[in-house]
Amino acid sequence: MTKLKIKTGDTVRVIAGDHKGSEGKVQKVLIDKNKAIVEGINMVKKHTKPSAQNPQGGIVEKEAPIHISNLSLLTSKGETTRVGYKMEGDKKVRFSTKSNEVI
Repeated sequence: MTKLKIKTGDTVRVIAGDHKGSEGKVQKVLIDKNKAIVEGINMVKKHTKPSAQNPQGGIVEKEAPIHISNLSLLTSKGETTRVGYKMEGDKKVRFSTKSNEVI
């Protein structure tokens, strides 16, 4: 299992694919598939049968997972950056490799 450097709640920008340039917040990270679900990006339409929760059924739009390699973390200034890890005292923290600030 690989260590993913993007976590739930991070703001990311899509750097490759159909949604290149789009930004959003990470809602969920699927560790076993190396994918993340980002709010408002990679929307797909799913046909659903009528059920108790959705009595009418129909077409529902939802976010589909996007591969982690197509995402880049945004700093507080709005720039994309890579993520590194370093020790501060006894704690391991994430930091921006571009600006060297702790995330």
